[in-house]
Amino acid sequence: MALDQFPPDLVPVRTADGSHTLDSRALKEHYHSLHGAAAESRHVYIANGLLATGRQELRILEIGLGTGLNVLLTWIECGRRGWKADYVALEPFPLPERLWSALGHPAALGALGRQNGYDAMMRARAGEQILPGDGFTFRWERGLVQHIRYVEELDLVYYDAFSPAVQPDMWTKAVFDGLCRAMRSGARLVTYCAKGSVRRAMMEAGLEVQQLPGAPGKRQMTGVQRQ
Repeated sequence: MALDQFPPDLVPVRTADGSHTLDSRALKEHYHSLHGAAAESRHVYIANGLLATGRQELRILEIGLGTGLNVLLTWIECGRRGWKADYVALEPFPLPERLWSALGHPAALGALGRQNGYDAMMRARAGEQILPGDGFTFRWERGLVQHIRYVEELDLVYYDAFSPAVQPDMWTKAVFDGLCRAMRSGARLVTYCAKGSVRRAMMEAGLEVQQLPGAPGKRQMTGVQRQ
């Protein structure tokens, strides 16, 4: 299935750790794990992504801004550690404010002091640079991952697209070829997805693939390194 907009039937749902996500009955898909939205994002993108890079200044690309949970967690963690990050999110179909604001991510994370910065990032215009604080910069772009033009510029990629069953065109060798070119030597890519065909596409693109323990409720996730 190819999506040409965000799913029209999204509704907020509470997950097991008290944080919220969005669910689409039509797609049979939710934006985060029902076992814990915040727990999944912390495990996949912060613990196995951000903290595993070993870098205190880095450029991050997120594929799929969604509800903004990953960027909020990254901003919080970088601020806590005094790290600097330049964060770019590719999101062709941004969610309306009524949906992302209903999830209450800053409150759920105990980070109400970052509410204004989170709101500013989520309300930003395409290409607009936002400086929410702590040496963190953010912008979102409407482009597609198939069209990225970076060359050895990225230190970390959060791959958070819908599943291969919903968006098979997002998980191909051609996509990972482009990301491999975009990543610097030693750069890291992480995703919740552990499907065998996806791992093979990554390896065929020349990336070093590692199966890692998954977030709560999921046996495995995938971590990737560019040599």
